[in-house]
Amino acid sequence: MIKRYKRFSLSWILLALICSRVPGQQAKSVRPPQVVIKAGKLIDVRTGQVATNVFILIEKNRIMSLGSSAPADTPIIDLSNRTVLPGLIDCHAHVLGNPKDFSPAAGLRMSSPQAALWGVRNLQVWLQKGFTALRDAGEYDQSYGQLALRDSINMGLIQGPHMFSAGSFISVTGGHGDADLLAPDQALPRRPNLADTLDGVSIAVRRDIKYGADWIKLMATGGVMDVMSDYSVQELSEEQMAKAVEVAHRALKRVMAHAEGSEGIKAAVRAGVDSIEHGTMLDDEGAALMVEKGTWLVPTLYTFYRTVEIGASLGLDPVSLEKSKEILKFLQPAFARALKYHLKIAFGLDDDPDFLAKEFGALVRGGMTPLEALQAATVNGAELLGMSQQIGAIEPGKYADIIAVNGDPLRDIAVMDQVVFVMKGGEVIKRESPVAGAAQKK
Repeated sequence: MIKRYKRFSLSWILLALICSRVPGQQAKSVRPPQVVIKAGKLIDVRTGQVATNVFILIEKNRIMSLGSSAPADTPIIDLSNRTVLPGLIDCHAHVLGNPKDFSPAAGLRMSSPQAALWGVRNLQVWLQKGFTALRDAGEYDQSYGQLALRDSINMGLIQGPHMFSAGSFISVTGGHGDADLLAPDQALPRRPNLADTLDGVSIAVRRDIKYGADWIKLMATGGVMDVMSDYSVQELSEEQMAKAVEVAHRALKRVMAHAEGSEGIKAAVRAGVDSIEHGTMLDDEGAALMVEKGTWLVPTLYTFYRTVEIGASLGLDPVSLEKSKEILKFLQPAFARALKYHLKIAFGLDDDPDFLAKEFGALVRGGMTPLEALQAATVNGAELLGMSQQIGAIEPGKYADIIAVNGDPLRDIAVMDQVVFVMKGGEVIKRESPVAGAAQKK
């Protein structure tokens, strides 16, 4: 049986102490009041235009100006041989637990504190890959470890991306969000994320809001990675999803829906959700409806291909592996349809963060231009999160979330796997070497 932990248990106190001393994490140093980044090439992700030899003035955690020279006596970070972009945004992350264990019972074998410790490790990977913001798309953890990590980042206890998070997976009994995989005579106690009525949905949504969720996550259809559901079948009713949206929007929260089957996609869109996750069997009617409603799509392409390639070696159940193979035939036609209808698309991985850069390649192979793929992970992601005034572009007034890569991603999107410099909120997180990345005097 999964144990429940008291709010101020010794486990969480130890977690906070350990997280503040993560091996390999750079100790925070005193930052100068101002610093300048010299960008050899700077991509304007809104237009695709590339400027050369741009000086980005940063004061504390904000971008102050972009110019052709630096103020006198201001330290300079020399990236004159690199291509500079805004920090990246992953709009479909799952931060808790071991991302390399696909076995059905992985979550049942791991305590909430241990899953959160894995989360600390995983957040460092997102940062090292250049992702300075993410949206957690829900977790099974009844203790809301993802919200504790988000709050710990905001308090400065641990290092991590700007984090926006859903709470639990709101699901019908036996649906894609039901964590109980056991036989009926071995069943776990019923979890509070399960909702089979309108009142049940309201209660589940209010519980997530009570404990601090930024987003509500609905399971509109079955999925691939569980052993019980059918990804083509709608699970939550349209009325249930509309009630969830009503309750969430009244509380100024947004709603995302896992939706793979075409009928579930359309029901979720009609119910008023803000984003569709995956959209794997999107049809023309659904795409037109998303245009009408202004609904976002987070397609998560790469994870479907990788699951088929190596899922079995990571413990994936044969039932899930077979579903993974079956659903691939719908993936590319649905994404091509999304592009045809010019849907609003944001970047999302839904996988091990070690493979973040692979999603760029999948988007481009699917029909996006390199610039469109970069926009999905920058300005589009910021807009979906309601953070366009703060992140998503290198512009005065925004957070100093800045990365640099070797090469030109507008020509070869694969160079997004060569992030050599990361700054989040004016703090240098990663630099390629003590010499090439060190601050210099002008």
